[in-house]
Amino acid sequence: MASGAGPEIERLMALLSKLPGLGPRSARRAALALLKKREQLLIPLTAAMQDAAERVTSCHICGALSTRDPCATCADPTRDAAMICVVEEDSALWAMERVGAFSGRYHVLGGLLSALDGVRPEDLRLSGLMQRVSSGGVEELVMALPATVEGQTTAHYIADRVKPLAPEVTITHLARGVPVGGELDWLDDGTIAHAFKSRR
Repeated sequence: MASGAGPEIERLMALLSKLPGLGPRSARRAALALLKKREQLLIPLTAAMQDAAERVTSCHICGALSTRDPCATCADPTRDAAMICVVEEDSALWAMERVGAFSGRYHVLGGLLSALDGVRPEDLRLSGLMQRVSSGGVEELVMALPATVEGQTTAHYIADRVKPLAPEVTITHLARGVPVGGELDWLDDGTIAHAFKSRR
């Protein structure tokens, strides 16, 4: 990767390059920044990563990353347990919480069904979701999954599994279409078509 850098630096760069959004060149720059600012960045980052590795776990109810089990959302009695928002990953949950528009609970799948990538139903946290639905008390499942083939396939699969278990549960999807501040001439054809179909 960087000839003559030494095995420790090579290993650091190789590990950094495995992070999403960091290719070999970005990883090299990040490694150099960390090493140059050892006291301000590298040592505190090492301590934070060690702390996270020891303390962060997955909530046994919803699958969200947290330092407690159950997580703060599942343990909060003011959250509406009748509504479950199904998300792909924790990043989507954090985005929903940042907006503050949802007062129910969550279920983190840990991915999406994908025949191409070999992701099967048993690779996701689907059994936990089905258990939550079949135990009763759930009135609505909000599908907050990406508007991709994999996202839609996963949403359809969940709907097909839920209906026989709990036919009374309503399955809803987030609205799709023109974003706030979006200009029509910059949008793709699919987004414009969906916005027209979902107009109100």
